[in-house]
Amino acid sequence: MAENRKTYYVWLPNGQIFQDSESSPWNYKIEANDDEIKQLREYFDQNYSTDIGNFYRAHIPFLEYHHDPGNDAYDKTLHQVYELIYKLGNAEARNHIENMEILSSMPRETGEDY
Repeated sequence: MAENRKTYYVWLPNGQIFQDSESSPWNYKIEANDDEIKQLREYFDQNYSTDIGNFYRAHIPFLEYHHDPGNDAYDKTLHQVYELIYKLGNAEARNHIENMEILSSMPRETGEDY
């Protein structure tokens, strides 16, 4: 069952995942199994929670944004999202991510070659 892949469409700005390409705008087309989609949703949920915390932190004037672990956590999770989309995405998704050079700009956690 873990290898039953389905086509999904990912809208990165708000972390939405669709199975219907016509229902909403999307950035990336991926082929994923249930476990991989669950992982992607967990990344999106984690960044949503971190983003809420960062919103409140932004209203405290003496805390500098570049010394904030919340921003670092958001960036790390976003990097993991791009790694997963790169792994699961079609050629167009992989090419777009390669052109962004986001995966080479941060240390890799997975040890996989791109």
